[in-house]
Amino acid sequence: MSERQPHILVSNDDGYLAPGLLALVNAVRPLGRITVIAPEQNHSGASNSLTLSRPLSIHRVAGGERDGFFFINGTPTDCVHVAMTGFLDEKPDLVISGINQGENMGEDVLYSGTVAAAVEGVMFGVPGIAFSQIDRGWNRIEDAAKAAHDVVAQMLVSTLARTEGTATLLNVNIPNRPYADLFRWRVTRLGNRHHSQPVVVQDSPRGDKIYWIGAAGDVKEGSEGTDFHAVAEGCISITPMQLDLTHHARLAAMCANGWDRG
Repeated sequence: MSERQPHILVSNDDGYLAPGLLALVNAVRPLGRITVIAPEQNHSGASNSLTLSRPLSIHRVAGGERDGFFFINGTPTDCVHVAMTGFLDEKPDLVISGINQGENMGEDVLYSGTVAAAVEGVMFGVPGIAFSQIDRGWNRIEDAAKAAHDVVAQMLVSTLARTEGTATLLNVNIPNRPYADLFRWRVTRLGNRHHSQPVVVQDSPRGDKIYWIGAAGDVKEGSEGTDFHAVAEGCISITPMQLDLTHHARLAAMCANGWDRG
């Protein structure tokens, strides 16, 4: 009897036609059984949003290099949520997301649809990995995909995939470098950015003011040990994250200072 292959669910936020998704899927195919469910359109910055105001449709690509991919007219979180709650017959063993066009470091992870897809897997008890390439433009995307393969392979054999009953969540940022230069991995913490740049104000053709969200802020805290520092040194940054947003030290301080009443 052959050994069971791990089932890997792949999604992204750049859309099912993105080169980063195709490169990632091709790179990890040797590692298990692959299901691809990705957004129909680009949903960068969608964070953990779910579509609740309309029904969703799932379509299967027939033919071409994306044959068998599924796409949904929704967000990255929609893709994984629908997969986990009825579309798939069973939960996958791993959810991976990406490869995103552009970095997701520091506060970026709060906005990122790429990270959100991996987070949704973890919410259902399935380990998740979000992959991003530092510079936009898809330069060296095949090299980044080979590096992502190595990270996924490590996760599949690691005893840390689930720790203390909690599924592991990793945020991985890969420099745009040749694969031969991507052998150094750093386990990091999230750095910190300055506030985002101001909105860009323009006039619409009808004379109304329109507003474009400004660029992400520059690095504020990128000291040794952070994701920013690792990629600046040409290393792959791997940041373990968690979903518990409770500030436990402040909770204890508030209880000690009379905030907890009744």
